[in-house]
Amino acid sequence: MQLFKYLRGASLTLLVAALLSGCDAVVMSPSGDVAVQQRDLLVWATILMLLVIVPVIVLTFWFAWHYRETNTEANYKPDWTHSTVLELVIWSVPLMIIIALGAMTWVSTHKLDPYRPLDRIDAQTPVPVGLEPLTVEVVALDWKWLFIYPEQGIATVNELAAPVNHPIRFKITASTMMNSFFIPAMAGQIYAMAGMETKLHGVINEPGVYKGFSANYSGAGYSQMKFDFHGLSEEDFASWVEEVKASDGNLSRDEYLQLAEPSIDDPVSYYGQVDPTLYYGIF
Repeated sequence: MQLFKYLRGASLTLLVAALLSGCDAVVMSPSGDVAVQQRDLLVWATILMLLVIVPVIVLTFWFAWHYRETNTEANYKPDWTHSTVLELVIWSVPLMIIIALGAMTWVSTHKLDPYRPLDRIDAQTPVPVGLEPLTVEVVALDWKWLFIYPEQGIATVNELAAPVNHPIRFKITASTMMNSFFIPAMAGQIYAMAGMETKLHGVINEPGVYKGFSANYSGAGYSQMKFDFHGLSEEDFASWVEEVKASDGNLSRDEYLQLAEPSIDDPVSYYGQVDPTLYYGIF
């Protein structure tokens, strides 16, 4: 029996460890200002809710222990019905927490509206006057990501790059199946839908390579809809653009129709030229 209990405990420990090994702390340690604000909102909302949850759990255990059958010194009052002080605490504390949560959520929801252009690079730095965001047109295909840079006249598949501390404006659509565009280190996810355009504004504050993926099931190749997002310096981003421009790929409408055919685990590919009307023709 003791051996069975030991094995059961060890099995549960291994199961929990295996499940936690798939977790990623990027949501709680992001590298983009929008994601940082979203994390802070999550943390503060959790703290406010714990102000009710923790006392309730503690009091539940305390009441169970204090009023146990063997505690003959517990003050038992079967006819007790009312306490003004207790009623005030029970109703006022949750009410104040709900008001605080509501106010915080209202302000943050509008401030973090993905369609709203950014007004700051980070908590200490406003967006410089005259600095235009980098525009990236995103198309969710089966099962890969197409990124079109209309200002640079280039396009890539399954690779995204942007300069650090520079606002980015994503225009997002899908070829067929509904999908979800998500770079946890930069900002929240937003849906990509055929025949529609959604928008997302974000910024990356630290150089690095970050993971992006589809956060919405869309069929057989959904789990392979991943891409690398490169946060680069302005100089390195300019070099990356020149590298893409030097490629032989030409993303015409005919080439796009071939690219849009369902495929899984496509390699990164570059297009040095792209039809300027392609994105609007897609959605």
